[in-house]
Amino acid sequence: MIKKLVIVFILAFALKSVAQSGTTASPYSFYGIGSLKFKGTVENRSMGGLSIYSDSIHINLRNPAAYGGENLAVYRNENRPVTFSLAASHTQVKLKSDSGKDNLKNSSLDYFALAIPIGKLGVGVGLIPYTSVGFKLETLNDDGTLNERFDGDGGLNRTYLSLGYPITKNLSAGIDFSFYFGNIKNSTIKYLYNTDGDLVQYQTKESNRSDMSGLSVNIGLLYKAKISDKLDLHSGLTFQPETTLNSNNERAFSTIVTNSSTGQEFVINTIDAGLEARGLDKTKANIPYKLSLGAGIGQERIWFVGMEYTYFNMKNFSNELYVDNGTDYENSTSLSIGGFIIPKYNAFDSYFKRTVYRAGVRFGSTGLNINNTSIDEFGISFGVGLPVGTDFFSNANIGFEFGSRGTVENNLVKENYFKFQLGLSLNDWWFKKNRLN
Repeated sequence: MIKKLVIVFILAFALKSVAQSGTTASPYSFYGIGSLKFKGTVENRSMGGLSIYSDSIHINLRNPAAYGGENLAVYRNENRPVTFSLAASHTQVKLKSDSGKDNLKNSSLDYFALAIPIGKLGVGVGLIPYTSVGFKLETLNDDGTLNERFDGDGGLNRTYLSLGYPITKNLSAGIDFSFYFGNIKNSTIKYLYNTDGDLVQYQTKESNRSDMSGLSVNIGLLYKAKISDKLDLHSGLTFQPETTLNSNNERAFSTIVTNSSTGQEFVINTIDAGLEARGLDKTKANIPYKLSLGAGIGQERIWFVGMEYTYFNMKNFSNELYVDNGTDYENSTSLSIGGFIIPKYNAFDSYFKRTVYRAGVRFGSTGLNINNTSIDEFGISFGVGLPVGTDFFSNANIGFEFGSRGTVENNLVKENYFKFQLGLSLNDWWFKKNRLN
């Protein structure tokens, strides 16, 4: 079955973009290069975002060292399966501010990934949304009339090649080579009124588009060792150095007429803003370095609990095209705590005893500081891994997350969201070794 599904995976690379318009509904995607998407599987997210645990039947998108497989299994010359993983999600968002409320929803594809063992080496390829932009914002005058309208959509995607290798029986290392690509579009309309308070006939609309691309690397380590007859220690580290994205930019100003009853816009004429003359047609966006480290303990195939800390040097984020958008960036930190339990992995008389039950919590800051207010976020998650197929090595993973981002203080917006994810982790033995008796 997995061999047929890989054809779908290969065709997916022909798609121009996974992170398309509408895959987010956050006003905070207005800033920077959009809202950062979670770089991980349903299994990771269901445990609060942990990336320090790995096994041979799930892909770990957050730490490339996991592609090296379980170290002892590699050194024992045991077969490892080829793993194909994909997921989709649906999110419902409730927005609240001092001036009103709104409800939004969106659905998206979250990732395609393939892991292939080649001897001791593990190879991974995949396509993952990196950022997503999707907002419609309005500001009002003191008399309640419309002042400005902001619209945006697009996002960046990440396609990668990962290599993982077991250095010793306890330690594995890995590296991701990633290519980012995509575009971000946004527009602003400033509404003008005459002395009688009526909307004037013609308005001005500013439209921007940035086509962005760049390369990056991500380095990972995973360590697993026995600390007693039953308990294992798991620990991990990832480091992504500073990344520079190249951006080809366009800006135009249009004279428009807006239908007051329907809101439909009619363009009268458009002129180029002349970014080339100011040296802004080709700019760079700087994504600072990111470091994660964590540790946990567990009993193999029974339970695991761990903690992971992430530091993102967002204070040094920069985008030459938008240096005066009124946003400050600060260093971002987050903490994830989570784990799983399997009542009895080999209980073939009870399906639900073989089911994996996951839960976790995460909290931290986004790195945005707006109106002298840090934008923090919080999430609590849980999920299940349901065995499928005749050998039960493949599984369907269902995850749920309740979370919040932002605040209503200082004229800001608070987001409360519910996210549902469905993922498949499909395994097959392409390179199974035949043994002679």
